[in-house]
Parts: sequence; C-alpha cells; structure tokens
Amino acid sequence: MWPLLMKLFLLVCAAYATGILAQHFRQSAIVGYLLAGSMVGALLFNYGTIASVAELGVALLLFSIGLEFSFQQLKALGKAVLAGGALQVILTLIVFAALLVLFVPVSQAVIIGSAFALSSTAIVLRVLLDNAQMDSTRGRMALGILLVQDLAVVPLVLLVSLMGEAGTVMTAALRIGKTLAAAGGLVMVFYVMFYRLIPRLLKKQGLFANRELTILLAILSAMGAIGGAHFVGLSPALGAFLAGMLLAESPFATQIRSDIDAIRTLFVVLFFTSIGMLLDLGWLATHIHLVLPAVGLVFVIKAVIIFGILKMTRVDTQVALATGITLGQVGEFAFVLAAAGRDSGVVDPNLFAGVVSVTLLSMFLAPYMVGYADPLAEKLGVRLFKRPLTSSIRNESSGCKKALIIGFGPAGRKVAGILKGMGVVPEIIELNPSALESADSQGVVMHLGDATKTDVLEHAGVHDAAVVVVTVPDSRTAAGMIRTIRTLLPNVKIIARGRYHRHLSLLETAGASLVVDEEQMVGLRLAETTVGQLSEMDLYATACRMVGKNPPSSPSAAGEFTPEDKSAEGKPTS
Repeated sequence: MWPLLMKLFLLVCAAYATGILAQHFRQSAIVGYLLAGSMVGALLFNYGTIASVAELGVALLLFSIGLEFSFQQLKALGKAVLAGGALQVILTLIVFAALLVLFVPVSQAVIIGSAFALSSTAIVLRVLLDNAQMDSTRGRMALGILLVQDLAVVPLVLLVSLMGEAGTVMTAALRIGKTLAAAGGLVMVFYVMFYRLIPRLLKKQGLFANRELTILLAILSAMGAIGGAHFVGLSPALGAFLAGMLLAESPFATQIRSDIDAIRTLFVVLFFTSIGMLLDLGWLATHIHLVLPAVGLVFVIKAVIIFGILKMTRVDTQVALATGITLGQVGEFAFVLAAAGRDSGVVDPNLFAGVVSVTLLSMFLAPYMVGYADPLAEKLGVRLFKRPLTSSIRNESSGCKKALIIGFGPAGRKVAGILKGMGVVPEIIELNPSALESADSQGVVMHLGDATKTDVLEHAGVHDAAVVVVTVPDSRTAAGMIRTIRTLLPNVKIIARGRYHRHLSLLETAGASLVVDEEQMVGLRLAETTVGQLSEMDLYATACRMVGKNPPSSPSAAGEFTPEDKSAEGKPTS
C-alpha cells in the first residue's frame, strides 16, 4: 500500500515539475504530463498497474465534457457549425484511412484515421482563453468543431471496440443491436436519475449551498454512471458522457463541473502520464525520419479539410484558414482510440508506437500553431489567394460589454431592476436555486454556482463584463470572489458591498475598485429620514399655531402623517 502511494507521489511530483517546465516554454501543461510519464512513469510502474486509474480519468474527463453539452448550447452553435464539424470528422477519417490502407490492413487504417480526425480540446481552448480569443470568430468556429469532435469520441470508441470483435456479419450485427439496446436502457435510467431526480434533490433548501454534500453527490453521479455503463457491458466513458450530457440541461451543471474539477484533474494527470508511458523513446529516435514528415502531413491534411468545409459554409477566407491551422493537430483522445485498437488486437505494436509518437509531437507544436494562427493565416491568404487581411480578423471585438451581478438577494435584485430600467440587462451569479424564479420573473439570465470558482465565472462570461457588482453580504466570501475575479481580469471594475465598516480594508485589499459602505449609507439614510421628519413636525406645528390649535405630540399620533406618506409634503390634511 505505502510503496504504491509513494510511487504515485513521485509520479505526480514529476508531472508537476514538467508541467511548470512546459508552461515556461509556452506549452500546455499536458505536454509536461506526457513527458513525465515517458521519462519517470516507466521507471516506477508498468502500464497495467496504472491503466485502470487512467481509464477512470478518461471517464471523468468525458463526464465534465458532457456537462458542457446541453442541447441549448449545441443549438446555439448553429446548424452550419454542427454539420461542418460532423463532416470534418467523417472526411478526415476517410482521407487518412484511404492513405493508410496502402500500407496497413483496412481495420488498422480506419482506427488510425479515427484517431487523427480529433484535435486537442484541452490545449486549443486553453490557448484561446489565455489570448482572449474565445469570442472571436475563429474561437467560435474552433469551439463548435471541437465540441462535435468530442461528441464523436463516443461512437468512434464503439466502432473501434466492434472492429476488435471477431466473427461473421451476423455476429457483428447482433453485437451492435445488443449495444444499442443496452445504451437505450441506460439512457432511460440516466434520464430519470440525472434529468429529473438529482436536479430536484439539489433544489432542496440549503443542499446546493452545502459544498461538501454537493461535491459528494457530483462524484457519486459520475461514479454511478461509470459503474452502470460497465455493468451493462458498455464503455464506462460512454456512461460518464451520457450522464454529464443529461445533467448539463439542469442549471447546476457549471457548479457540478467545478466541484469535481480537483479530483478530475488528479485522474486526468494520471491518464496523461500513463499515456506518456506508452511512448517508446528508443522507437521514436530510430524512426524520427518518418515521424516528423507524418506530423507535417497530418497537419496539412487536417487544416486543408477544415478550411474547405468552412469555405463551403461561406466563412471568410482568413478566418477559415486560421481555424484550420488552429485545429491541425492531433488530440488527447487519439491515445484512447489507439490504445483501444491495440488492446483489441487490431493495431500492432509498431503502428501503435508510431501513432503515439505522431500525436505527442503534434500536441507539442499545438500551442504555437494556435497562438500564431491569425498572422500565419494572413500571410497565407495574401500569398495563396492574393487577398489582403479582412476586418473580420483585424478588427474583431468581443461584442458589447455587460454588467455581472454576484448575489441575487434584495440588494442584487435592486441593482438588476435599476439597470434594466436604464436599458442594461445584467447577468446574475447566485448559489441559491430558489432565486431562479425571481430571476425569471425579472427577465434576467442567472447562472447557478459559486463565484469563487474560476469555472463558474468563465461560464457566466466574466471576460465580457465591463463591471462586476458583488452584493454578497459576507465580507470574507465576497473577498474570495473578488480575488478570483481580479486574477482573471486585472483591470475590470469591481463594485463590492461592504456590510460592516471594519471590513472595508479586507475588500479593498482583495481588489475591489469601489466599496459601498453599508453602515455609512444606512447612517446617511437614517439622518435624512430624521431630518425630514423633524421638518414635517415643525411645519405641522407652525400650521396649527396659525389656526389657533395645539398640535398633537406627533403627526402620526393624529393619524394625519406617517413616515411613508410623502404626498402631503409636510402639510396637514383636513
């Protein structure tokens, strides 16, 4: 037990060190994890020891990806992007399979073509986000195609597993029918559990706000889906993805994804280090003359296919070129498909080593290609199409800035109401599910989640916010939110509610641009109200003396005035 834990500790330490080194060279940390596995993992473990943990990491990764796949989000991408993404996967698979069938059997060619059809979601989205390009036209195009690619992983894994099954056409048909029937039954069970029961359970008063219970429920949901899929003979990754996709329809999806992020990160790190263990450095050194041209060929073919598909949908030339360059690499799920083909006996060890080597080098180059896609597309556009750079790249903007309100209690509702009256429709982040009805009645968009979490803030579009208003009464919680926001956006305006005067410095130190001192504001309002009442009483007493009457001890005692009655303007009623 303890020797195994010590080995895991050393492996994670190596992954951390190589991850830092990779980021120093403007690489994705994923590349560092792969290198840690290839250099250290092979010395500590054999692949079989850590393979089951890595499989769990893939399943959790697909669960979190499924949480991004709400049907509303897919619909928002548009039919052109969805159809283009599906066409890209199919065409890329066919082209690579057609090329490879000249050298290897058809089954191997199809599996490798499937692997090369996928790009790296983790690396591409990270670089686009770091460069504030997620809302650019290129970013939206890339995101749409990546989402379709991730969705295609499930049927591709199923295809690879079926190709490993020996037998007649009838046997294969029965296998497909059995798989589809099991998947259908699983979807029905998952629909009831994740679309109906769990959202209702989370809406119970206080449960969603309790992070410990919600985290446990999220982990149980993911593990239950993985175990259920395995029980009926399906891929655990498929079960995790289906569960995540059904939960994505609920307003709790963002927070659940954030809650499992830490444990998912650990297992995903182990997954990438285990994949790194598959890299045969000796094989790579002796075959580098084949691997490097293969990496270049894969990049060119994928970029050309994506460019052609986007041009068919009438996307601007430079944007289409930049998107093709952005997605020209091979992604992390290529390892999954290649490993599935190897484990089923279809892919031989030499070919498997080649796929791993090509994919790893492709991922190593990916951050540079994503980062320099726009200027490279400009040069290629001028050289190949004799066209100058269009404004779609040069002058892109992220659209209108918005106001983001954190907390939807009485203070948050008041701010939202006033902003709406001015023609500004704010968006809300709130942890309490019972506030959903109030948000709907006011016609504002509300994101359920903990605003101290980066994932929740990014999902709510904090990068598009011109101002963030923190109305949470607890100063320490508000300070944590402000620190997280300030880390993401160093220059955004943050207006915070300071409930107690003694906590103002805490909020200012956290990074608030302006703190509204609640105690001072209450004092001012009390003083104004008191002065107003005194003025009303003086005016009433004066009026009474003019008609020769003695005024009562207070205007309200005579039933003629109340503090809320402003219509009398200090004059007595008859």
